[in-house]
Amino acid sequence: MDEGALRVLVPRVLAGLVRRGEDFDAAEDALQEALLEALRVWPEHPPRDPRAWLVTVATRRLVDARRSEAARHRREEATYAEPRPAAAEVGDDTLFLLFCCCHPDLPPASQVALTLRAVGGLTTREIADAFFVPEATMAQRISRAKRALHGRRLDRPGDLAVVLRVLYLVYTAGHAGRVDLAGEAIRLARRLTLATEEPEARGLLALMLLNHARLPARLDCEGRIVTLDRQDRGRWDTREIAEGVRVLQSALAARRPGRYQIEAAIAALHDDAASAEETDWPQILSWYDDLVALTGDPVRQDPAAVLGRAVAVGHVLGAAAGLRETDRLREVLGERHRWHAVRGHLHELGGDPAAAATAYADAARRATDVAERDHLVRQAARARAGRPAGS
Repeated sequence: MDEGALRVLVPRVLAGLVRRGEDFDAAEDALQEALLEALRVWPEHPPRDPRAWLVTVATRRLVDARRSEAARHRREEATYAEPRPAAAEVGDDTLFLLFCCCHPDLPPASQVALTLRAVGGLTTREIADAFFVPEATMAQRISRAKRALHGRRLDRPGDLAVVLRVLYLVYTAGHAGRVDLAGEAIRLARRLTLATEEPEARGLLALMLLNHARLPARLDCEGRIVTLDRQDRGRWDTREIAEGVRVLQSALAARRPGRYQIEAAIAALHDDAASAEETDWPQILSWYDDLVALTGDPVRQDPAAVLGRAVAVGHVLGAAAGLRETDRLREVLGERHRWHAVRGHLHELGGDPAAAATAYADAARRATDVAERDHLVRQAARARAGRPAGS
């Protein structure tokens, strides 16, 4: 079995064990032992049903652990000696696990971290990078979350807002390169839209589809990042765009716009433009106005939205106006590479290649992703040489 298929399978097996009433932490430990056994056995003796094999072996590990508790020995052996067949086949266990990880007794940050680990399959280091914290800090956060769930029955649903946020984080991890995670996030979002009438669930699905449609054009043949304005739009998935627009229209019809619906509307406007020059920036700016209005202090509560709006301001009202908007974010985002990269773009828009080169170089020094850093280094060199964007 390839790594992608196994990554999708593991959370479903874990969910089946948890749905059956197993303790979350113990079930995860047992599944890890089963995976180690699979690595040893499967190359020579591949199972006909990998999922059932993992459930059976993990269950046996749980039984063995319980047998060490003498007081429960006889009762537990009779109850758990054999795995319960077909439990994992009822409903969508991965969606069940998603809501379990978003347990109301956990703080939101722990809900997100635990779900990314159990459902998304991200490593502790990857989750730590997503939150801009040290790996050791994230490991402690995940451990505390597991301890908080120890001995509790996972039968209370999590917060839908947290579930949506987690799904989007899983998607963005996949969109950055792990396509299997992006596909799994979209699959779960589809299931979620069937389970709730909340328009923000449809807004999230639309946002994922509209962004995912551009994925084939995001990298060139050498694996280098291609910015949106330079992408070959003929490579975009038009069927995925059409579906995303339909889902978005359905969500907006409820007249309860939220963050994901607004972000999806912005993505739809980009997807609708036949070329970068035909992008409807005034309408994009209008949507960004709605997005930043969702919070009382957007500079501190939603700086990413304010930064995106600054780009739209630059295209509509001029580069100088856009740069003034980024100045508002200096204290909050001044050490992040994206702030410097946006300023580089705006300086180019305003016809100042020297300032653009400096901003791109500053962004490259702060970028942690290798592909992004290399892209920004190339942007700085191009601007320094006086070559126009896209050359």
